[in-house]
Amino acid sequence: MKLQIATRIALYAILDLAADPERQLSAGDIAERFGVSGNHLSKVLRTLGRAGLVEALRGAGGGYRFRGNAKRVTLLDVIRLFEDLEPDVQESRDPGSVTPEGRALRIVLDEIDDTARATLSSITLATMMKLVQQELRQGDEPGAVRRAVARVAGRE
Repeated sequence: MKLQIATRIALYAILDLAADPERQLSAGDIAERFGVSGNHLSKVLRTLGRAGLVEALRGAGGGYRFRGNAKRVTLLDVIRLFEDLEPDVQESRDPGSVTPEGRALRIVLDEIDDTARATLSSITLATMMKLVQQELRQGDEPGAVRRAVARVAGRE
């Protein structure tokens, strides 16, 4: 699945903030950690703030703090803030889409989309933070996190 840069930045930032909900981080600190534009990150944080997932703290030593529930917020919840996950209406106008082959392909592609949404809705931020910790511990072991994600998604 391909995600927009803003979506990836949102996921990185919210996981960083959710790792310690009492800690506040400046947008600059988060941007530096992930090597992203501070301006781009600020826009992303505003969107997360409007969704009630982060809180902006003003003043000296201000920054952002996580305000969601890491055990309830899923990857899909965050992704939906930045991605249009609705079926592509334009596709129905594509040549061949009304043929039996086109309809059959649509069934397969819809199933893939449904599976992706189901997987993303089954993985909470708390689960992702466990996967991040596992990656930190087993960073040299190829495929460790991929196997853990497959376990969480019920594919192993």
